[in-house]
Amino acid sequence: MNKIVKDFIEYLKEEKKLSNNTLESYGRDLRQFGQFLNEKSRPSYEEVNNTTIITYLLYLQKKGRATSTISRNLASIRALYQYLLNNGLVQNDPTLNLESPKSEKKLPCVLSLSEVESLISQPDENNAIGSRDRAMLELLYATGIRVSELVRLDIKDLNLHLGFIKCRGTNDKERIIPIGSMAKKAILAYSTEYRNSLVKDSEEALFVNYYGKRLTRQGFWKIIKRYTKEANINKKITPHTLRHSFATHLIQNGADLKSVQEMLGHSDISTTQIYMQLTKNKIKDVYNKAHPRA
Repeated sequence: MNKIVKDFIEYLKEEKKLSNNTLESYGRDLRQFGQFLNEKSRPSYEEVNNTTIITYLLYLQKKGRATSTISRNLASIRALYQYLLNNGLVQNDPTLNLESPKSEKKLPCVLSLSEVESLISQPDENNAIGSRDRAMLELLYATGIRVSELVRLDIKDLNLHLGFIKCRGTNDKERIIPIGSMAKKAILAYSTEYRNSLVKDSEEALFVNYYGKRLTRQGFWKIIKRYTKEANINKKITPHTLRHSFATHLIQNGADLKSVQEMLGHSDISTTQIYMQLTKNKIKDVYNKAHPRA
């Protein structure tokens, strides 16, 4: 088995030009499979059948391996047997008709309303950087736009008089999103009092960095991590956390799913439905804590 795996990895390296990390992943998965066959006195690779593969996947499951890890192992074994089949070294593919286990969708991290307020209140609004940061946090929570969309905003995309922004998604499809009074106030303060002190040349970006150039997604990531720490929020925050919180809080307060879908820019409403699950979990948690016979 070791020689077969070695030859297969060499093939992937020379013919498929796969990265070293991918090659190591294949090698690790297949060596582990070979070890399983040896230790359990299983058949050789030519005699492996559908039942052998299923037994191995169940073995991994009992060992506590994640669903994603089990799926990756099956993909590695499937790739090996396709190689063996194409080279006439086996007569059948034992992975045929085997489906990868479905990964459980992880529910996104959502902040409570008090955590959102604590996070947004961290920046010092009395200086240019703090005012910019407050405006960004307020805008993200007010609109649910992606961080990539936030940093793509230009001054011309603002309409504070009517209270909306024009947002361009990843497919450049434009959508109009209303902004609330708190976000409007913060953006107005930043754009009229402080932005000019940061901007250099003729930069069109709404949010700029220390050098007067458009802020990057990575730059914002560092900003939100700092304020999360200062707010003592012990959750795994990502740049999308305020987007998730925006959607969940809207639904919890009665917003219909279709409207939330349009504001988030989801092409498929099934993507938006995950926030319904978060809301159901919240209701269930409240019931279990509050009902005397729960």
